[in-house]
Amino acid sequence: MSSPECGTLSPVLDTLHTGVAIYDAASGAVIDANARLEEILGYSSDQLRELSVAEYTANTYPHTESEFHNRLSKAANGSPQQFVWRAKRADGELIWIQVFISRQRPTADRCVHVEVRDITRHYDAHHRAELFWRVLRHNLRNEAAIIIGCAEQVMKGTESEPSEEIISTIRSRGEKLGNIATSVKQIEHAVTDSQTNVVRVSAASAVRDVADRMGAEHPDADIRISERKPMWIDVNDAFEYALAHAVENAIVHSDDEAPVVEITVGPSPNTGRAEIRIEDANSPIPPEEIAALFSPTVTTSTSHGSGIGLFVMKWCVESLGGEVLFESRDSGGNAVCLLLPPKQLPDSTTTD
Repeated sequence: MSSPECGTLSPVLDTLHTGVAIYDAASGAVIDANARLEEILGYSSDQLRELSVAEYTANTYPHTESEFHNRLSKAANGSPQQFVWRAKRADGELIWIQVFISRQRPTADRCVHVEVRDITRHYDAHHRAELFWRVLRHNLRNEAAIIIGCAEQVMKGTESEPSEEIISTIRSRGEKLGNIATSVKQIEHAVTDSQTNVVRVSAASAVRDVADRMGAEHPDADIRISERKPMWIDVNDAFEYALAHAVENAIVHSDDEAPVVEITVGPSPNTGRAEIRIEDANSPIPPEEIAALFSPTVTTSTSHGSGIGLFVMKWCVESLGGEVLFESRDSGGNAVCLLLPPKQLPDSTTTD
């Protein structure tokens, strides 16, 4: 819906590297947008004029259309706004954007000037640094302290041979240190090489490849895969890291001798993205660990998973433009949902 008092953008703004738009603060409609904003969001100006804010917002994040409208209104009333937003591109990819909103001119109460910058790379680098600092400050220190404590017990002991319990503790804690190092390397690989070696595959086929590998490593596990509807996704090593951690967590944290892991592939009912849902019957993942994923300053230890396995899932999936959700099942157990941008069937592939 156009507003005569808002006007249009100058053609010179199409040369900027920053996305720029004019919004009608009352309706939340885009009046005009430059070429850079079209590139950032993946929609043409004509398409943006017809879309609601909700349609290019990642609706599974705690960002709501009403909050965005509230920001527009505050700016129209003379209070400039600056905030970070999780946006959903036309192709379903999620990106982080920084938004600046200001009143276009004092006499145009309904019109606001919006600047948008794609800060996905910066945001990832910043929060990756926070995560690595957290790992160094807590996880590595805690495991090393336990190993040192066991070594001191051996040195002070009167027996010639250390007890089996001490040997087992040192071995298990050493393995955890190794797992932490591997997880950090996987996160770094996923973020720095997110655009390399990407291939388009059937989601179900990609899941089966990882499930087969995990099944070979855990032969007592029963990994079941069902496909509700064929979906195509772009994957690389990051996808394999994320799914492998999700499946392995479901297996190793089960109290059953033959743990059952159910994986469902199909479109997300809420977003239309490709959803890979991994379900188990285990004890719930501690809420504080899930909270720590989205609040890097939280200092709780990560006992669930292989040190920082949950972080690997989150970072690896987000490096592919997707997101991870953690849910508690009504019937008991956990559900880990990997949501990825849906892709078109490759031109060279035909279906029956």
